[in-house]
Amino acid sequence: MISFLIFLSVFLFMECVTWLTHKYVMHGFMWYFHADHHQPKYEDTFERNDIFFVIFAIPSIVLFYFGVQGGFNYLFFIACGITLYGVCYFLIHDVLIHQRFKWFKNTKNKYLIGLRKAHKIHHKHLGKEKGECFGMLFVPFKYYKM
Repeated sequence: MISFLIFLSVFLFMECVTWLTHKYVMHGFMWYFHADHHQPKYEDTFERNDIFFVIFAIPSIVLFYFGVQGGFNYLFFIACGITLYGVCYFLIHDVLIHQRFKWFKNTKNKYLIGLRKAHKIHHKHLGKEKGECFGMLFVPFKYYKM
């Protein structure tokens, strides 16, 4: 039971980490890597912004390694929480919102439509200033009512 609580807590905490990282790192000192993501059209399959997938994967990989070495200890379940959040982030951000893969084009789900609207508001600013809606899985309720 404690393992599941660790996993769930880390998964939920990752939304806070994502919000803070997106606002203060991606729209801050690492804007160079994130800037191409705010352009209307992508030139290539990959963006400089994709480096953040690698950056977020490194702690998870390290935690998996030490979690397995320690006999599937709490580090393993922290890594599971981070990894599941990364999978959800990919599915929501890259598949649903930006349609980098055409898997969920015609969703009628109000939650998913709300996420898409909030992210659209985030992308209306092409620069790093004046941003809003930095989260990914939890966005203000007003976007579900629009």
